[in-house]
Amino acid sequence: MTLNQTIFDFTTLAIHFGGWMDMDRLYLQNRLLGLIGEDALGEVEVKSCERTSVELLDELIAQAKENGVIGDTLAEKEILEAQIMDLMTPPPSVVNALFAQHYAKDPKEATDYFFELCKTNDYIKTRAIAKNILFPVETEYGTLEITINLSKPEKDPKEIAAQRNSVSVDYPKCMLCMENEGYKGRLNYPARTNHRIIRMNLDGEAWGFQYSPYAYYNEHCIVLAAEHRPMKINRQTFERLLKVIEVLPHYFVGSNADLPIVGGSILSHDHYQGGRHDFAMAKAPVERSFDLSGFTQVKAGIVKWPMSVIRLQSKETAQLVAASEFVLEAWKGYSDPSVDVNAYSADGTPHHTITPIARKNGEFYEMDLVLRDNNVSQEFPEGIFHPHPEVQHIKKENIGLIEVMGLAVLPPRLATELVEVQNYLLASDNHIADYHLPWAEELKARYQFTAENVQEIVQKEVGLVFAKVLEHAGVFKRDEAGQAAFSRFIESL
Repeated sequence: MTLNQTIFDFTTLAIHFGGWMDMDRLYLQNRLLGLIGEDALGEVEVKSCERTSVELLDELIAQAKENGVIGDTLAEKEILEAQIMDLMTPPPSVVNALFAQHYAKDPKEATDYFFELCKTNDYIKTRAIAKNILFPVETEYGTLEITINLSKPEKDPKEIAAQRNSVSVDYPKCMLCMENEGYKGRLNYPARTNHRIIRMNLDGEAWGFQYSPYAYYNEHCIVLAAEHRPMKINRQTFERLLKVIEVLPHYFVGSNADLPIVGGSILSHDHYQGGRHDFAMAKAPVERSFDLSGFTQVKAGIVKWPMSVIRLQSKETAQLVAASEFVLEAWKGYSDPSVDVNAYSADGTPHHTITPIARKNGEFYEMDLVLRDNNVSQEFPEGIFHPHPEVQHIKKENIGLIEVMGLAVLPPRLATELVEVQNYLLASDNHIADYHLPWAEELKARYQFTAENVQEIVQKEVGLVFAKVLEHAGVFKRDEAGQAAFSRFIESL
């Protein structure tokens, strides 16, 4: 396929998706020529294009490299990719207007439009996401989902060296700020020229709605405050979460906790995560119901889950907000030293918060409140309710919102390390990491391994380790003492 044809075909798609008119074709073609370092466009055949926008992008980037417009670093490539794909994307005002038009017909239609646009313009890195290793594992808590995250490309040494010499810039303040929309990017900051944000009004305050570039599940979205301010779980959090559910009833939405160790990766910018996915925790049943004093319109219960989860349901959002705030405030001040649950340090430092998740379940609004405690001890200096050393060969990072709900986001190292574990179990040549050896020996004692069954067994056992990770993060353990302690907290409500 000739370069002329590639430019013509890309322009055709840009006219369709980018809100342009056919009158804009020459303008778009000339913009593309300039971006990839070409001087002229020859004759082309007018025919239907069978290549995707991303396939066409690859050819344009290859030509830009050949022309010396960009070098070999990943940052240069991604900056140019975003600039090219910006032509495939309407300006923010138009995207918001189109979203509103679709929303007037059906909220699902609006998110479908925006989601497809973000895939077409390569803001959502569909090819990179496809590299992730995914598998389900059946456990006593339902089907947990395991992801080995391979989507984010590794930086090469030349790029790392270049970043070291780059000028420090405090703009945007973080990757969740509104100022990212249309930002060119730099060596040490991602390109966002093709990024768009849907504006939301949550009870009179400005917020934005966008998708995650490296999604971990279907329609993985982020709802972010227009103001750059720290995460905070309070009454307004519950109000906003339920407001999002009222606006997008086909999505769930939740917040990471607002304390270190048990919180998310970005505590500096108030934001929530949501999407169109049914997590194992959402499907988990209530195993014990209880009455919440003073909230007659709210059904309450303890969820059968490795972490400590209270589920509240109501048709009235105001009642659900008040009940959620009541549980939060009670938990923030609650201690039970018999199970290492302590609300405050001797110096008054608070240690208790909640990971809340909201969804619509039939005619009920539902709020799952996951109790979190970020205390440390001599035995567990990384966190008493954090993955303990025995499971850190699989997962040692913080347990955030996504893991809480039953989807493990595991580090890239496991892609190769688990193959070496399998080789070890088959007594083949291997380079098994020392920290996997105790686990591998334990597996050897329980299974007869063959070339046909080894991968399936190892994957199943990874899922069972993840279930244990969640049990470690649970403040009231699933044993008799832990459940008795959970009952004491419930009685205090």
